[in-house]
Amino acid sequence: DTLFFDTVFTTVGTTTEVFKVKNPHKQFIRIDDIRLAGGAFSVFRINVDGVSGLRFSDLELAPRDSMFVFVEATLDPNDSDDILRIQDSIVFEANGNVQDVDLIAWGQDVHMIGEETINQNTTWEAGKPYLIIDYLYVDSLALLTIDPGVKVYLHKDALIYVDGSLQVNGTLEEPVSFGGDRLEEFYEHLPGQWGLIYFTESSHSNRISHAEIRNGTIGILISARPESGLMPDLQIDNTLINRMSSSGIYALNAAVSAENLVVGDCGGSCVSLNYGGDYYFTHCTLANYWPQGFSARRLPALWLADYFGTYDEDGNLVLYTGGEFNNAVIENSIIYGSKAMELLIESYDNLQLNYLIDYCLTRIHEDSLGYLEDPLITNIINNEEPLFDSIPVIYELDSLSPAIDAGFPAHATGVPFDKNGNSRLDDAAPDMGAYEWIGGDG
Repeated sequence: DTLFFDTVFTTVGTTTEVFKVKNPHKQFIRIDDIRLAGGAFSVFRINVDGVSGLRFSDLELAPRDSMFVFVEATLDPNDSDDILRIQDSIVFEANGNVQDVDLIAWGQDVHMIGEETINQNTTWEAGKPYLIIDYLYVDSLALLTIDPGVKVYLHKDALIYVDGSLQVNGTLEEPVSFGGDRLEEFYEHLPGQWGLIYFTESSHSNRISHAEIRNGTIGILISARPESGLMPDLQIDNTLINRMSSSGIYALNAAVSAENLVVGDCGGSCVSLNYGGDYYFTHCTLANYWPQGFSARRLPALWLADYFGTYDEDGNLVLYTGGEFNNAVIENSIIYGSKAMELLIESYDNLQLNYLIDYCLTRIHEDSLGYLEDPLITNIINNEEPLFDSIPVIYELDSLSPAIDAGFPAHATGVPFDKNGNSRLDDAAPDMGAYEWIGGDG
């Protein structure tokens, strides 16, 4: 007897909900009146069997037949940071009997951003969420600071484009969140709902701390053209990137330092390091269990390559080769997933790349990568399930995980606390990955 709408943003229309009015009897039923109780002042709109309106009279419903009633709403701004409950009803009158279906929605005011440029230092504060409909552009001389607890929602294909600097200052208690603007339960884990966060070759001094980035196309794209001579930088820590339809992080000629980073369930790679750059990943969990029901995943959880391809204006493939890495260091981390090969290192010209994979739990197919003879892949645990406790969202360790106490203490001294704020230095050795298992003697 009640139709519920999940929390929706004011001024943005809801999804369309539907219910059926059935005649279970063997005779025709005459419905004298169907009306929206709030009339023209209601935030709700109704459609009865394909006809929109506020009121419908003298309708007949055949024996064993039914009619569909469609409902949607657009909520007015409420000038409040709080979520407000809004109610109306659809009233049915038949043969002197009155029945109704309640309509309940919760509305949230937002800062609406269409096509906006930030050209001076700006701070986003917690309170009303920020909804990006088209794009947000941070100019080359500007800094956008996002305070703890801010929620950023992005519409389909919307993106954040950073030529200047972005500082995301979440905390353990108040993380900053980035996600799609569809708040219904169906969309909670659905990838590809929005575009990407893009750090261009001129961006600099970027940091993302204690953030959750969910359900987009590419979580973070940070890149510079080979001919530019530039190297955009990003420090990212205590952050979850999950359910991206393409890559979690795609880096090309960039400098990325990551600690306590979790990247899971991507249609491409969790992390793709391309052509060149300077990369350090410490106590990270890259775990790709991309559901086959979405699409066929072909790329590994971690891909390292000294080449990349792009397309020119005519649609022709242009291949760039011969890139060089200053560093590509992965320490005390987990690189795993549902494929037989989740770590792939490629050189277009079969050159030796500058990388180090040390004290990591990996999934490597020996026929594809001869890691046993590779002095740059050391102290690893291979092809042993990490036994995550909570796939597909958190990736914390189960009590029987081989990653427990398997890390190297010296690698943990710079990252003494895990993503949950637990100490890594209070037992025999740190655990591999972003989470320290807490409990028992592990």
